[in-house]
Amino acid sequence: MTGELQGTRALVTGAGHGIGRGIALGLAAAGADVVVHYGKSADAAARTVSDIEDLGRKAIAVGADVTSTPDVDRLLDETVGFLGGLDVLVCNAGHLIGRVTVSEMSDEHFQQVVDVNLGATFRTTRAAIPHLAQSANPRIITMASLAAHNGGGPGSVIYAAAKAGIRGFTKGLAKELGPQGITVNSVAPGYIAETAFHQTFSTAAAQATMVAGTPIGRAGQVEDVANAVRFLALPASGYLTGITLDIDGGTWPR
Repeated sequence: MTGELQGTRALVTGAGHGIGRGIALGLAAAGADVVVHYGKSADAAARTVSDIEDLGRKAIAVGADVTSTPDVDRLLDETVGFLGGLDVLVCNAGHLIGRVTVSEMSDEHFQQVVDVNLGATFRTTRAAIPHLAQSANPRIITMASLAAHNGGGPGSVIYAAAKAGIRGFTKGLAKELGPQGITVNSVAPGYIAETAFHQTFSTAAAQATMVAGTPIGRAGQVEDVANAVRFLALPASGYLTGITLDIDGGTWPR
């Protein structure tokens, strides 16, 4: 444990597995207490909580539908009730839903993708702002994507558009909340190996192609994203706001 975030109170959405789990563990290893949000993966979230407790930090798992305002409001109430306040919000929850071309996409699918990505980030942030405003070191960190730059892979146009929206949301919110001392930044992962996202939606051949197109010559790891988020949560990053860190091994721009 480094102690750089000793006593920090953090909420990470979508933290049961993959990148979210890595972020939660990374913050805890640096000294933070963490609320682990999950949508459907209760067992995975419980394991994340157990691993955080093994690091000597406090943690609890809270399930909530991030597309529902009442659920998100409850999530923040339970978070603040457990932690006694909030210093760091990481809006990691998101989903591709499925690869569908625009010409074949239903209104329902479109709305689902927007709601679980951009909408979830908006709702969670809105509910967190009053609590973050009371923190001495308030941070909001959102989750964009390489897809926001390049339009994404086949059948992911609306996902890419939603992630581009998160970039714009981050930039605009940084201006809005700057006077309150709340920084708002984003991370944009490229290909991160061994995550449910790519295991579900990308073939082995597609994953090999992504690695081959990465200038640094390897796949990204969950820890690469978690390290960037930890940096943005540190007091030392307090003069950074409105930026997006591209965690993609140099893939963009090319």
